[in-house]
Amino acid sequence: MSSPLASKIQNNPKYHHLVQQRDALAWSLSAIVCVIYFGFILMIAFAPDFLTQPISSTSVIPVGMLIGVGVIVASCLLTAVYVSRANGTFDPLTHEIIEEASK
Repeated sequence: MSSPLASKIQNNPKYHHLVQQRDALAWSLSAIVCVIYFGFILMIAFAPDFLTQPISSTSVIPVGMLIGVGVIVASCLLTAVYVSRANGTFDPLTHEIIEEASK
């Protein structure tokens, strides 16, 4: 990218709005993932008896297994949220900023 083009992009208010929106979403989703993961690890450390209980009286599947699967599913869903927002909002705005700078 040439220096004048980079300068045009960096001076565009839409670029600053894009960076602000993207950073806010990324930090929010990262915080949610950290709470989920560290919450699960803290449960392993401080509530192992709860996690080893079977989900029902006839089941051999422990509660911790379901929570662990839930952690993985939640991470995938949060990734899908980011990808959806990136494809639906961030990418069109990025193309718009590039078009404006190329003129």
